[in-house]
Amino acid sequence: MTAATLHRGALIGASILTFGLVFAGFLTLETPGLGLANFYYFAVALVALALGPYFGAAAGGAAAGLYALGIILNDSLPTAEVLAQSAWIRLVTYAGIGFLIGSFAQRNQELVVQLRLLAERDALTGLPNTRGFEAAMSRRLTERRSFALLLGDMDGLKLINDSRGHAEGNQILQRLAVVLGTTLRAEDEVARVGGDEFAVLSSVRSSEEAGQLAERLEAAVAAEGARITFGWAVSPGEGVEALTLFRAADQRLYERKSGRGRNRYGETLRLAAPATGQG
Repeated sequence: MTAATLHRGALIGASILTFGLVFAGFLTLETPGLGLANFYYFAVALVALALGPYFGAAAGGAAAGLYALGIILNDSLPTAEVLAQSAWIRLVTYAGIGFLIGSFAQRNQELVVQLRLLAERDALTGLPNTRGFEAAMSRRLTERRSFALLLGDMDGLKLINDSRGHAEGNQILQRLAVVLGTTLRAEDEVARVGGDEFAVLSSVRSSEEAGQLAERLEAAVAAEGARITFGWAVSPGEGVEALTLFRAADQRLYERKSGRGRNRYGETLRLAAPATGQG
């Protein structure tokens, strides 16, 4: 059960309790002019916060019904007031307040979701950022199923930025993000975790499979005229904690970039360097 569900359940429970207490107090304590029925607004507001505008309006209608029933059952109050103008005003105000509070609460929840998505997304590429990627990795570690972490470092971005401008460098990063996303399987996840750094989570189960995936991604990027090098680590074989896996993948990345790493054919990868001429 999620925290949001628990929170919603608590609000509904508090609303039911408030309805009951106000109704009981209205039956036993209400006298002309006392105004205990105003406390129904609290119960209506709780429902609206938990369930939104339409349920808030319905709670307002229920409050108006309980108000009318209380007048009928309370011998201290004139029954004629049930059909008087004030009773209908109560119905409109209860329902109106429920709808308004519910509308604002619903809009606030939508904004919170949007802000959460923005907080976990890279503004340039639209991919998950470091925060979003760490959350995805935590989920995979919690599931305790085998997966591979791939760390990729794009080569030559500084040269591109210096010689052709940051705008073109940004366009290359955006294109690279698209290439990685389309090359990976639907269940795999890719994120931008640094200026020229990308990370991938894949459900491959062995280091050999992870290496093959790294080569496929590198080749796809090379076909676009850029170059990226990946290192990888597989869980649980090379670690069951995020930090351990990151260190192992980063070490393999360093070895491959420095020329000590070999592909599955025993050869160092030679990918096309990015063009530096005038575009």
